[in-house]
This record gives sequence, structure tokens and C-alpha cells, in this order.
Amino acid sequence: MSSTSGPELWVVRHGETEWSRDGKHTSTTDLPLTDVGEAAARGLGPRLAEVEFDLVLTSPRRRARRTAELAGFAEAEVDEDLVEWAYGDYEGVTTAEIRESVPGWTVWTHPTPGGESADEVSARLDRVVARTREHGRALVFAHGHSLRVLTARWLEQSAAEGRFFRLDTSTVSVLGFEREHPALLRWNS
Repeated sequence: MSSTSGPELWVVRHGETEWSRDGKHTSTTDLPLTDVGEAAARGLGPRLAEVEFDLVLTSPRRRARRTAELAGFAEAEVDEDLVEWAYGDYEGVTTAEIRESVPGWTVWTHPTPGGESADEVSARLDRVVARTREHGRALVFAHGHSLRVLTARWLEQSAAEGRFFRLDTSTVSVLGFEREHPALLRWNS
């Protein structure tokens, strides 16, 4: 068994919304969970109930706060830095639709007109990394792209490396350390 030590960061992507189900980029649009998303969020509760957390944070968006509540963490502290990557003009649009006018577009490699740059997203999530590393075990509820950037930054990689971390709705992932190195302990489970 490998030697693990240091802080842990448990990350939970919110439950399904209509737009996440349909592949539409969702940042500032404050959508509710679908019935499927609510049921899946409730299912997270037993998986998290036996774990003691020193800090629990959530994005201010309704879909993340509701997931936290249904999973048993209604008292999660809202942290504005956990909001989703701001997609600007691409809010509510699918990647396929964007690629009709910008071939090969991805959030990882191309600009988001009217939205955030990768550097801006990294700066926000670097603050979350620093804050959560001050605690033994932290739990955050947030969004697909922001959590993928958070993971990359935890692992001391650029935001673009988040492209390697597919993250489904209502999943639990765990970041931590192996000896002195930040490590991925569990992903997308």
C-alpha cells in the first residue's frame, strides 16, 4: 500500500441539470437539478456520511448548493471562487454548436469571448487549493470545468491539463498526497 499523508480535498460535481444533460455550457445560468440529478445527489449522502470533514465549501450556484444539501451538507459555506468557468458568449451553447463557427474549439485551448480566460479561472481556483490545504480534509461542491481546473492546479499543472480529467455529474473524487507529492487518490467515482 502506498504511503499517503497531508491534506485531502474531496470534490463533488453537482447533480444533473437540463443543460448538463444536453451538453450545454452552463456557468452563470442558475438552473435547478433535474429529478434524476436530485436522486443522484441524495445518493451521495451515504457515501460521504462516514467521512469527517474539517471544511465544507460550495459554489453559490443553486445546482451545487442543492447537491450539497441533498448529500447532507446544507451548512456548506458558499465560496465564490468555486463558480463554473464563465463561458461568456458560449453560455447555453454546446461544443458542437461552437465548432460550427470555430472548428476544433475547446474551453481548454481557445478563448471564450466575453467569458473568463484559463489564467483567470486558475487564479480563483488557486485560492481554493491554498485554503483547502490548510485543513486536514475538505469537501467542495462545484462544477465540471471548474473542478477539473481545481484538480489540475492541485496537481501543480496548468489549467489546460484539466482536459484529461473527465468528470460526470454526481461523482466523488479525492485529491491528496503521496508522500510530499500532490496526487489523484480517486477519480469520477
